Amino acid sequence: MSGLGQRVSDLGYAAGFRLVGRLPAGLVQAAFALGADFAVRRNGPGVRQLRRNLARVVPQAGEAELDELTRRALRSYARYWRELFRLPSMDHDEVRSKVDDAITGVENIDAALAEGNGAVLVLPHSGNWDACGLWLVGYAGSFTTVVERLRPESVYRRFVEFRESLGFELLPASGGTGSFRLLLRRLRENKVICLVGDRDLNGSGVPVTFFGEQTRMPAGAARLAATTGAALLPVGMWFTEDGWGVRVHPRIRVTARSEVPAATQAMADIFAGDIAAHPTDWHMMQKLWTADFAEAEPALAEEAAAG
Repeated sequence: MSGLGQRVSDLGYAAGFRLVGRLPAGLVQAAFALGADFAVRRNGPGVRQLRRNLARVVPQAGEAELDELTRRALRSYARYWRELFRLPSMDHDEVRSKVDDAITGVENIDAALAEGNGAVLVLPHSGNWDACGLWLVGYAGSFTTVVERLRPESVYRRFVEFRESLGFELLPASGGTGSFRLLLRRLRENKVICLVGDRDLNGSGVPVTFFGEQTRMPAGAARLAATTGAALLPVGMWFTEDGWGVRVHPRIRVTARSEVPAATQAMADIFAGDIAAHPTDWHMMQKLWTADFAEAEPALAEEAAAG
């Protein structure tokens, strides 16, 4: 992204946090829905990849149904951003109450913390994780998570400051062994760790089968659980008409490093079940499956040869 592009991006996020919470809710909802519909019509690379991803999740869908699924998924993604920008001005007690009314499987968190080894909550890019994180802070205290380092740095700092204001402790994904050691320390203090686990950002993930095709998913959550004895708890999230659905799944047992690949596959299987039940609330607009990356490589090679 160019310097001008980074500046525009920063101004856009700043305006979102500053203005969206002050405007009438109905007006904001309509504006974000229109923006999502415009993005669908524009059919940029992210939208095309989202449609391709949804075709794996709902393989029986025809062209018209895929079009509708894509439209609804973009509206769901727009809802996430709308709620994110409005969250600072929302009644946080009301947010927690709505999540509390909808969440299932809380006893799995309780059991993990009662054991004294902490809990590793691992989740896909679905629903509204900031609202659910706000609930978790109220329920179990501050938790620690790892976030991708966005560009420009000013945008990254805005998101860090926003989430820290909600009670989250954030570590950069590029933090290396230092971040991993801090996560280990938090678990040994019987704290909660939350990690997004459906996309391998650095190429070090383990191979899994996901919706019948090969991909890689990060093994960090399972590795933390194996190292510390913490409970590995997959979490599903989605939108309801006026709130959020959350399911904390039972523990995936992983007691040794040799069990990490199997635990990561079990995690992928649970993600697949929740995503299949709520496909339009899975906001995956990037390449995920191995086949998509493999198809891109010949095209890049041909482009380089032509140049």
